[in-house]
Amino acid sequence: SCSDLENALAKASARAARYELELKALETNLVENLSNFRAVDGLLQDTFTALNRNARRADRALKSHVPHVEHEQQKTETDLTELGEFLPTIKGEVSDIKFAYDSGRKKAEELVQDLLWLDTDFYERWRTIIFTSSSPVSWRWKVLMRLLFAVAFIVLVNMTWIAIGGVYRAHRERLVWGERLMS
Repeated sequence: SCSDLENALAKASARAARYELELKALETNLVENLSNFRAVDGLLQDTFTALNRNARRADRALKSHVPHVEHEQQKTETDLTELGEFLPTIKGEVSDIKFAYDSGRKKAEELVQDLLWLDTDFYERWRTIIFTSSSPVSWRWKVLMRLLFAVAFIVLVNMTWIAIGGVYRAHRERLVWGERLMS
């Protein structure tokens, strides 16, 4: 029975060694899990602290900024309402200003055209009045100038015709110029 006792002691010793190894593995596992738990706990504490800080900031913003934003919104709505009431008046004033500006610009263009016409020399003005319809003078003035031009032109053509007829007769009758002038 000594051998039974030795066998039992060997088995108990082997079991104790195995239990010791299992305990060491369990202890290592427990240390690792405890370390992980502490890391996770630290992260949770940091997150909780950040959440509390953000909640306090949000509460502070709600208490201070939201009333200010609401006040600004009400003020903006009031301003928009007033502008909406004045908009037709402003549109009318803008329309009047535009009309005055356009009429002033048109008058300035007319004055520039008049100045250009007055700056044109006499011959160009005379030629424009007689030969074109775009001259800036009254129709009576155009008729008078064209009538005077027609009369002058007819007189000139008539005198030229008489002179050419006299030259032709002098040439045909072999009249000499100078001493004996034709009568």
